[in-house]
Amino acid sequence: MASQRRQLMQSHQSWTDDLPLCQMCGVGTAPNCTYGPDGKDTQSHPNEDGHFRFRGEEGCSLYGVFNGFDGSRVSSFVSQCLTAELLLGQLNSTHTDADVRRILSQAFDVVEKSYFETIGDALAEKANIQSQLPEGVSFHQLSPQSQKLSERLKELEQEVSGGATAVVALIHNNKLYIANVGTNRALLCKSTSDGQNQVIQIGRPHTTENEDELQRLAGLGLDVSGLRQAGLIAGQSSTRRIGDYRVKYNYTDIDLLSAAKNKPIIAEPEIQASQSLEGVTGFLLLMSEGLIKALESAHGPEQANQEMVAMVAAELAQQGTLEAVAQSVVERVKRLHHDVYASGRQRASNCSRHEDMTLLIRTLNYTLADGALTPTQGGRIYPVSVPYSNCPSSTSKTSVTLSLVMPSQGGTLTNGTNTASTLEEGTPTHTPGQSPTTTLQSSINTQTTQSSSSSSGDGGSLFRQRGSQAVQPDETGRVPPYVDFTQFYRLWGSDLGTQGSSAGLGPQ
Repeated sequence: MASQRRQLMQSHQSWTDDLPLCQMCGVGTAPNCTYGPDGKDTQSHPNEDGHFRFRGEEGCSLYGVFNGFDGSRVSSFVSQCLTAELLLGQLNSTHTDADVRRILSQAFDVVEKSYFETIGDALAEKANIQSQLPEGVSFHQLSPQSQKLSERLKELEQEVSGGATAVVALIHNNKLYIANVGTNRALLCKSTSDGQNQVIQIGRPHTTENEDELQRLAGLGLDVSGLRQAGLIAGQSSTRRIGDYRVKYNYTDIDLLSAAKNKPIIAEPEIQASQSLEGVTGFLLLMSEGLIKALESAHGPEQANQEMVAMVAAELAQQGTLEAVAQSVVERVKRLHHDVYASGRQRASNCSRHEDMTLLIRTLNYTLADGALTPTQGGRIYPVSVPYSNCPSSTSKTSVTLSLVMPSQGGTLTNGTNTASTLEEGTPTHTPGQSPTTTLQSSINTQTTQSSSSSSGDGGSLFRQRGSQAVQPDETGRVPPYVDFTQFYRLWGSDLGTQGSSAGLGPQ
């Protein structure tokens, strides 16, 4: 049976290879990274993330981002087979919302069962070897033949271990469905009638901080307080995941889960109600946990969604392809994460490493720029007003406004009604009541040849206006600086509760 299913999986892979990729989608990735004390960055393990972005028949499109752990086997399998379970004739235009939700849920169930069947032979061999090895004997005390069996056992344990979390977006009959298993994230950004962008986080992560998940686990007889205190379950923060055979079938051997009446860690997706995309202009973001955690580690979780939307909107205004947009945003998050670590300041200890990062962007009736704007091209204003909530049903009114500006005629940057300075990459503007660290992400990656308008209320401009003629180098081969960071260091010092530019601020 396992060999038959393996052949079927391979045939599924060949079928899905023939499906057209969606041209309204771009993906950016970055591998995991650990920062060493010598300044060198090292990759701890091969990239374990996965994704797909297919356009099916009858106006049906499918997108997914998968975060693998303990290997990429599960994320690769799911990215291949889930498509075959959804885009090979299973959906048609006559299906209702209830039908689509049922088909989505069944697809996840079938894919996980199929995965476990593919490792059936390895599990049988593993059980056979375990029965032959003596218990309580160290490796060096075993006979040469038993040592070989022990080494083979380790290989098999690695082969059957691992799992993945998933966030999948299905567009069917011009409606959006989000199916989530674990800790990845989906954001829907829609332009409103007044020209602002409204972002909605669709669904919540399945962790021990999710009260609904804790209620589900409590219903199985588990100690909620112990789960909340532990945070991690078998090394992972997710309470729902695909694969992970050890946790699914040997949960009685895990202290936190041993009292459960049934399998506590499940692969059942939480499917959000369909949202009509009729007349919607904006974009959809699917993000792996590694990308989310990297941004949250650098700047805190409070404004992570807003910052991500601001970066995507800024890159959409500058880049010529969606692939470039997605990759630029991922690289920007990676750079910010590293800069916080290198700064040695408060959040540096949270940023010693990051996991694999994946960002998938799907535009919705969004016209991409023909190419990167130059300082002589027309200016554009991209205000982003973001009512934020963890759940779509929330009535929270908390919002933040991020003003995103492209260069205007002649190289002068304006910022709409806010008239705040737009700085070079990595240099935040300062808004009353908002720290420079928070505003760092709402700034736009401008070219170094651009200048800025003066900052209202700040007592001066952070940029000196450059003359029309190119500045000539002095006798040392250097040109005079045209960026004055004095005001920035004063604001930064104020944010940290220091005076002036003392306390080690400014160039050392």
